[in-house]
Amino acid sequence: MKAFSETERQQFLSDKHVGVLSVAAEGRPPASVPIWYDYTPGGNIRIMTGSSSRKARLIERTGAVTLVVQREEPPYQYVVVEGSVVDTTTPAPPELQEAIAIRYLGEEGGSAFVSSMEGVEEVLFTIRPDRWLSADFTGDL
Repeated sequence: MKAFSETERQQFLSDKHVGVLSVAAEGRPPASVPIWYDYTPGGNIRIMTGSSSRKARLIERTGAVTLVVQREEPPYQYVVVEGSVVDTTTPAPPELQEAIAIRYLGEEGGSAFVSSMEGVEEVLFTIRPDRWLSADFTGDL
């Protein structure tokens, strides 16, 4: 096992993965949920969720999250990012909602998904990556 280089980990994070987002929950284990996200190498991570959701309340209260993305088939690879919320936008910009949905569902599916969410207020969290952990098991199997 080796760690990714900075360039490799940023590229891996920018590839399409469903992430697992964790945020501290007072008096309970961290809340962890699968999530779609947007990331461009060298930039910030952007996620959206319903503005009235427990996840949104926890993120707003703690101001920090952990995002895990992984390759689930051999060779196993993963990137873990701990980050600080640097911006919150409510409602989330419709063009970004659509761009993220299209990234995961394709043009037709993404547009249909956004249409199905009409009337649900989404909040956009922009997260600055503060700490990284990565592993690449290529060559270990």
